[in-house]
Amino acid sequence: MTDIAPARPSRRRRSTPAAASPASTSPIRTRALTKRYGDFVAVDVLDLEVRTGEIFGLLGQNGAGKTTTILMLLGLTEPSGGTARVVGLDPARRPLEVKRRVGYLPDAVGFYGNLTGRENLRYTAELNGLAADETEERIGHVLEQVGLAGRADTATDTYSRGMLQRLGIADALLKDPDVLILDEPTTSIDPIGVVEILDLLRSLVRDRGMTILLSSHLLGQVQSVCDRVGIFAAGRLIGLGTVPELAAQFGGAAAHLEVAIAGDAEVADDPATRALLASFDGVAAVDWNAASSSWHVAVSPADASGRVREALLRAVLERGLRLTSLRVLEASLDDIYRTAVAGMAVAGTTTEVGQ
Repeated sequence: MTDIAPARPSRRRRSTPAAASPASTSPIRTRALTKRYGDFVAVDVLDLEVRTGEIFGLLGQNGAGKTTTILMLLGLTEPSGGTARVVGLDPARRPLEVKRRVGYLPDAVGFYGNLTGRENLRYTAELNGLAADETEERIGHVLEQVGLAGRADTATDTYSRGMLQRLGIADALLKDPDVLILDEPTTSIDPIGVVEILDLLRSLVRDRGMTILLSSHLLGQVQSVCDRVGIFAAGRLIGLGTVPELAAQFGGAAAHLEVAIAGDAEVADDPATRALLASFDGVAAVDWNAASSSWHVAVSPADASGRVREALLRAVLERGLRLTSLRVLEASLDDIYRTAVAGMAVAGTTTEVGQ
């Protein structure tokens, strides 16, 4: 597989956040955005704001309302109520202008199979009115970015699903957009390709200040790449914030530590170590994890974690033990998501944290 090249800065001069207008600092904003199909509510009174230069993850299972939201943001379907602004424009009234400034990768990517990857991108360039003298250079650059330079002149009906996804990202980048919207971008891509695509998204934000809205049901990928996450269920946004903020909101009041001490792996559930770990003020539970040969220590309240770690380090030094691992276990987005969805009926409204 050809490595995906790092993004290089765009030739377009972009505004810095300090000079940006209120619209540009929030290139995606919705207020009470709603979509109904008869009696079915696909998107229910959505208030959402995506900031400049962030990767925002819209997380939810199939049918949660993610794709319908994206279609309204692009002006591809009209809302039943509420408003949306994308790069300061109303997509329902000015869809063509929105499309010129927003790159979009749909869940199902379609290309002309009898044309090569390069020829498909030429067709896109023509539709978007790209200057002829820039088209070939731009096509070559985006193909290199997504790792398809070596297959650029092969018919796309010979491409794998993963290659088509990468060509779809190249297609979305071709017009040098302000905002990139990706609907399930890593579907059917092999693990190495997934890592390369996620690295590419990070570089687009880092090097070009691009704003990316990423819709996915793959929790691990969302957690690894997104700055903030919106949890979507049954057409409603039920949680919004960074992963640590969502963990504090939905992950319970405890922090979790992984502790490994040399020799414990041979003894396994060593009673002396268990008693030592349980003796610290704030430790709520101590469990032995045979798979990692380490202790899982729950600390409550969560803000006592630092104090417990300091006490543990002192105790290890005093007893002459050799500590081989001491780290805070990051909350799993999978656990957060399950907790948020389970509590949706009780919460009844969007929960926004960290604002």
